Order: sequence, then structure tokens, then C-alpha cells
Amino acid sequence: QVQLVESGGGLVQAGGSLRLSCAASGTFVSINTMGWYRQVPGKQRELVAKIISRGSTTYADSVKGRFTISRGRNTIYLQMNSLKSEDTAVYFCKAVDDRLRTYWGQGTQVTVSS
Repeated sequence: QVQLVESGGGLVQAGGSLRLSCAASGTFVSINTMGWYRQVPGKQRELVAKIISRGSTTYADSVKGRFTISRGRNTIYLQMNSLKSEDTAVYFCKAVDDRLRTYWGQGTQVTVSS
């Protein structure tokens, strides 16, 4: 089992920055992939960025050049710069372990005011 704890959300003005963190804990051998997804009411949850164990990253087109995902031992970070009002959402951390089981965090609200 993996528990994910997110932090770093909040309210920021357009053009500002925030840094999200997600720490994984629990009983597991290794985590293959960790990533950030976001969701707004009435819409499906969408990928923001993900990083695999070897360090390869994938970004949604809408955040390329503005967001950067990085990874520690069992922690990931999302540095969000040049934030826009359309980045407002609940951001969820996701992890996939070595047995391909998927885990989600509880979500953290990011609100960008224009």
C-alpha cells in the first residue's frame, strides 16, 4: 500500500508561482511512475505532468515551458510558473507501484486569480 500526501496548493495571482509536493509512504518495493493530474468541476481529470523512475517526463501541452516536474526518492514536486486562471483546479498526485497498482492523493486546490 502507498499513501500519498500532497501539499503546496493555495491562492496566487496570475503570473505567479506555486510549488506542489507529493510524498509517498507505506509498504512498497518501488514506485515506477508518479505524476500530477488536475480536475475542475464538470470535467474529467487530466494529466498535467508525470515522471518515470528513470527520469523521463511527460507534460500536457498547456503547461509546457511553464511547469516542471521533478522527483526525489519517493517524492515529486511540481514547480508551476507563469500561472494562468485556467490553471485553477484541484491537483491530484498519482503513483503506480512496481506491481502496477495505482494510488491517488486527496488533492490540493490551486486557485489563480486574474
